[in-house]
Amino acid sequence: MSSDFRPGSPNWIGLGSPDLAESASFYGAVFGWTLDRSSPDGHGSFRRAGRTVAGVGPLTEAEALPAWTVYFAAADPAGVAAAAERSGGTVRAPAAEVPGRGRSVRLADPTGGRFAVWQDAGAAGLEAVGGPGALCRAELRTPDVPGSLRFYRGLFGWRSRDSEPSGAECAALGPADGGADFGAVAHVHPRVDAGWLVHFAVADALLATDEVRRSGGSVLLPPRPVPTVGRVAVLADPFGAQFALLEPESGPEPEPGPGPRR
Repeated sequence: MSSDFRPGSPNWIGLGSPDLAESASFYGAVFGWTLDRSSPDGHGSFRRAGRTVAGVGPLTEAEALPAWTVYFAAADPAGVAAAAERSGGTVRAPAAEVPGRGRSVRLADPTGGRFAVWQDAGAAGLEAVGGPGALCRAELRTPDVPGSLRFYRGLFGWRSRDSEPSGAECAALGPADGGADFGAVAHVHPRVDAGWLVHFAVADALLATDEVRRSGGSVLLPPRPVPTVGRVAVLADPFGAQFALLEPESGPEPEPGPGPRR
């Protein structure tokens, strides 16, 4: 997964949590993350090896459940929101400015899959992707693969190619203007929530799954091989937010060195 954040590619992920300290304890045990709560609005960021790997904040939407949200790079968040509404999506929260950092808007696709977009204005996005304990894949689970592809292509111009991991209808996804694939769209699984599922790279999916259990999380799908992808497990943190572990076929990307603090 690339960190050049081409238009339409994932450039941020955020966790909505009812207890940031408890979430930090869990993800710290599983991935070695630390919590930086420098934001005055109650939000923070998770860091690993000196680099930001995710955002975290309190639940702010009515009846919101703990969950991970994927943000996609966009030059015009308000324009993306308008296009989403024209195509049957909904705006969960209007475009909002983060002074000195960027602009975002939270959306849902026609099947209810939640996502967001981020416009860089000083903070391009995640400081580490692909390596151990960092985002390496974003996968949409949906009851309507063709319809979801049409919706997101209309917003971001994504390119896609058919693939058949595990015998399920699936399409690999990449940004419109080139670059490596960043994820896929596939049919829903009875044990996994519909919507966007974040995948974090690990060196050993079996050992990481055991740590999730020990730390109070639950296993929805134990580690299993996915052709051309690697060994994947789907889990939930102690509050129910779902995520996946991915042990890539070629191994995780090298550990990044310390990066600049923001």
